[in-house]
Order: sequence, then structure tokens, then C-alpha cells
Amino acid sequence: MSYYKIDSLEQYFKHYNKSIREPRKFWGKIAEENFTWYQQWEKVVDFNMAEADVKWFVDAKVNIVKNAIDRHLARRGNKTAIIFEPNNPDEPALHITYNELHQRVCKMANVLRAQGIAKGDRVCIYLPMIPELAVAVLACARIGAIHSVVFAGFSAAALATRINDSDCKMVVTSDGGFRGNKTIGLKSIVDEALQSCPSVKSVLVAKRTNDEISMHADRDIWLQPLLDEASDNNVAEIMDAEDPLFILYTSGSTGKPKGMVHTTAGYMVYTAYTFKNVFNYEENDIFWCTADIGWITGHSYILYGPLLNGATTVMFEGVPSHPDFSRFWEVIEKHRVTHFYTAPTAIRALAKENIDYIQPYPLKSLKVIGSVGEPINEEAWHWYNDHVGGKRCPLVDTWWQTETGGIMISPLAFITPTKPTYASLPLPGIQPVLMDEKRNEIEGNQVTGSLCIKFPWPAIARTIWGNHQRYKDTYFSTFPGKYFTGDGALRDEVGYYRITGRVDDVVIVSGHNLGTAPIEDAINEHPAVAESAIVGFPHDIKGNALYGYIILKETGESRDRNNLANEINMMISHQIGPIAKLDKIQFVNGLPKTRSGKIMRRILRKIAEGDFSNFGDISTLLNPEIVEEIKDGRI
Repeated sequence: MSYYKIDSLEQYFKHYNKSIREPRKFWGKIAEENFTWYQQWEKVVDFNMAEADVKWFVDAKVNIVKNAIDRHLARRGNKTAIIFEPNNPDEPALHITYNELHQRVCKMANVLRAQGIAKGDRVCIYLPMIPELAVAVLACARIGAIHSVVFAGFSAAALATRINDSDCKMVVTSDGGFRGNKTIGLKSIVDEALQSCPSVKSVLVAKRTNDEISMHADRDIWLQPLLDEASDNNVAEIMDAEDPLFILYTSGSTGKPKGMVHTTAGYMVYTAYTFKNVFNYEENDIFWCTADIGWITGHSYILYGPLLNGATTVMFEGVPSHPDFSRFWEVIEKHRVTHFYTAPTAIRALAKENIDYIQPYPLKSLKVIGSVGEPINEEAWHWYNDHVGGKRCPLVDTWWQTETGGIMISPLAFITPTKPTYASLPLPGIQPVLMDEKRNEIEGNQVTGSLCIKFPWPAIARTIWGNHQRYKDTYFSTFPGKYFTGDGALRDEVGYYRITGRVDDVVIVSGHNLGTAPIEDAINEHPAVAESAIVGFPHDIKGNALYGYIILKETGESRDRNNLANEINMMISHQIGPIAKLDKIQFVNGLPKTRSGKIMRRILRKIAEGDFSNFGDISTLLNPEIVEEIKDGRI
């Protein structure tokens, strides 16, 4: 019996129970039967949760790129591996086969080696969503260099912080990038960043926008001529299972980003397994994850997960609003996309627009739709399910994190019955528990608590680069012996999980623990509301009270704000209870968000409290200018 593919709900429970009772046998069998190894492992897993010390497939030897590309060549060499869909819809899409991808990656790997990059060196990749980004990532992994992809919308200061934290030896960038109707001068941002980055010895520059840029002698080199001269014959580096694969920075609550380290073998096995099962991927499907490769979602479900399964994956350079709000639907039709994976932020933005943008597109090719990045509210869930999925595509509402490497709790397409706003059941190998404030495990169903995981899974991040103590303190000290996700969750009567938001988004009002997500759901059902964010602020009587930041749809812009505020509170009172009503409501034009769509609530909390002293580094936000606007409008 193979454990790699789940075909029914009954089989899910069999696999899940096996993975809990005998995790070593379960993962060992999956790893042995579905991947190519240079050397087998001595132990499947070795761990000490108290010390945040985890190792999978101990002493095994492997190369992830050999598994993602080379082993497919005999059977799938002429199959499309990557469809590149440019920002400009008039520019032709590019179909890169597995043979062509292999050739490109080998050439890039030889270029990196010729430039002095060796196993263990860190390479910062600061590129737009163009094929060179995928190729650079895979070339690093092929030679054992550790890639650190930085989203190509981050500022020079944010880029410099990340380069310096991991002592990157090289930066791979481009002259610029296209994003909607904007052209972004990436090379000039790199030049500014590198004024304070002594570890960087060389910069490889790809051409995309063909804008005039300055090239620094003895440091900057055009990439294409090097590729033209490079051999396409390259032997993949033999890597230890626990060799670092990549560093990916995630925002820290203190403002200093955390460089999460993912290692080779466990990440490989888990991302491949979760991609196959969550999305129920079949051989000729076309998978499109709309994330940027600068985020973990792009690492795991644009590149590694799909390619490890020999899939066809779409890389999209553009944005959902360019040239208009029909772009996503036009791309799905154009490439006959079968699997569409996007964020609630994008769904809400598109749902806010006229339905005429989506109606001309039948979207009949779609089989599965997915949500990622934050809990999806009920109104957005139904719009997505009805108008994109046509009420016939399962909606996999996936919960996971940069730190987890892959999807942890999610419906399995065509297998798990879905329930709006619920991530549903844990994947095999994942042992979630809910904990109370006294650090006790909460038994039974219809309960809420802090979400922890009590047994390691293969793709768990191993450390924070250069600071294992911070890793241990952040994730393993709140509930000793368990990984603390930082999220609160509700477990319903059948054991489905609903993520209620960050635990620091639970506000205690007059002794009642109020999760902000259900309140936001209630507000967002008001026909005039586009999006909302709730935070707590100190109150003399209640201890804390609730402050709401609310974005209106155009239909609500001209209405009396006092009446709207009253209607919103009446809806909250009706759906949750009077205790959850908002003491203050501020109507805003936007919310401070990370590039992956997460609302930066610590900023909103500080504004609600009237503390404008230190917002941390806001330059990496999608819309840093909104912070000043919200501050000026504070009630």
C-alpha cells in the first residue's frame, strides 16, 4: 500500500492514523518510494522539541533539483514545466519544457560556480517574477548554495538588512521589473542597498525592462552573456538531508525580520506530498499559484511542490488589476488552468469590483480552487466558491506558515467535505492540539485555544539563521515541548479547525476572550463594507475595548457614516453579541499590509492606543503611505 496518494476519505483516516501511530514508517515509506536518493537514511527522524532540535532522514544524501527536474526527463522531457505569463497581456507567454528547464538550470549552475559560488554560500535573489527567478533558485539548490529570495518590492533598507543578516556573497537581480502599469528600477535599489553590504562580491544582472542602469566595475556583470557561454552539462551536488536549502525572511513582531532556515530532504518530501494530496493533482493538470516566489507560498507551490510532481506550473509576472480586473480570469481561460491558488486579499479586492469583469469567462477548465495567506472570511469564501469555482470546484482553504514549509491543515480536494471559513482537518503527520492559558491541552470538540503542534513534521523550519535561541524562544518556549503557531483556533463538533487569527488578535473585553476574525466576518457581511480590521485598546472599565478600521465599497462612500457605524454594530450584536460591539469605528481608505497580504495589526494597535512612537520598519509594507493617513484620522 502506497501512502503517497490519498484517494478517499476512508483512506485519509487510515493514512492519518498510520502517520500518528508510526510516523517513522509512514514518512520512511513515502520518502523511499517516491524520490531518488544517493544514500538512504540511518534514522527517519531524530528530535528534541524542548531544545527545538529536529532532523529528518538523518545522514541521507540527496539533491532536490535532481528530484524536481532530472528524474522527469526520460518520461516528461517535452512536457511544459513552467508557463511564464508576462505582465503585459500582449507579450506572448513562454512555455518552458522540463528539458529546457534542465538546460537553463545547468547553465546557471555553471555560471554560479564560475563566479566563485560554492556549497553553503548564500546567494540573495532579488528578481521580478520572470523565468530567471525560477532558474536562479533551482541553480542555487543544484550546487548546494543557499538561496535567499527577497521579494522585489522591498526597499533598499529591507534588502540590505536581509543580505547582511545572512552574509550573502552574491546578488542576482535585473535592470528592472514590470508590475501593472509601473516599471520598478530594481538595479538602483540594489545599488543603494549594497552601499552597506560588505559581504557581496558580485552582482549578476538580468535584462527585463532594458532601461539604462549603472554597472559597477569589478562587481556587476550582465547575466545573459555568461549564460550564452556556459555549458549545459552540470552534475548536481550531493547534499546531506539536513543541509540548508534556503533562508526566507518573515516579519518579526519586534520589527527585525527572522531568517527561517529550511533544509533539503524533509522540505522536499513534505512539499511534494502536500501538493499532490491537497490539490489532488493529476498528470495533465495546469497549476497556477498567484503568489510571488519571494514568499514561502511561491517557494513551495510555484516551484518545488509542483516540479517534484512533474507538474506544469504557471509563473505570473503581473497583478490582478492590470490592464483591468478581468486579468486573472483571462489567464485561466488562456492557459486552461485547472488549479487556481490565491489569497483572500485578492479575492476580496476582485469581489469588490463589478461582476461584469468575471462573467464573460466561463472558467470551465477549473477543477480546484484554493485560498492561502490568512483566514478567509465567509463572504469572500462564498463569492470565490460561487463565481470562480462555479459551485462545482472544491475550495481548499489551506492553513500553514513560512515556518511550517508546507500546508498543515486543509481539505483534500474531492475528498474532505468543505465548510466555509474552516481549514478542516490536519494532513497526515500533523498532530495539532489546542492549549489553554495554563498550558494544558484542551480535550474534546467545540473548544477554542492556542494552536500548537506536538510532533515534528518533515518540513518544519530548523532554526532562525544565526540565532537558534530566538527560534527556540519564539516557537518552543510558550508551550514547552510543542511548536506554538502563534495562532488561535476553534475545533468544531466534528474536529474541523478554524483559525481565529493570531493569538495576539484575541482581545479580552470585560473578561470575554474575543477573537477578531469572527467580528471581522460579521462586519464584512454588511453590503457597504469591503474589508475590516479589529484591534483592542485600553479601556478604563472593560480593560480593553474594540477599535474597528473599516474600508467601504463605493456603495457606502456617500452614506452617512454615523448611520453606517450604527448598522455595523447592530450586525455584530446580532451575530456575536453586544459584548463584541466596537467602541470606535474609523473609516479608512486602506490597511497596512505586508506584501503577502497580512494586515500589520501591531501598527493598528499602536495607533488605536495613541502610541505613535515606533512603528518599526514600515518600508516593506505594500502601502506604507497608509500608516500616516490612518494615524491622522485616528478617533
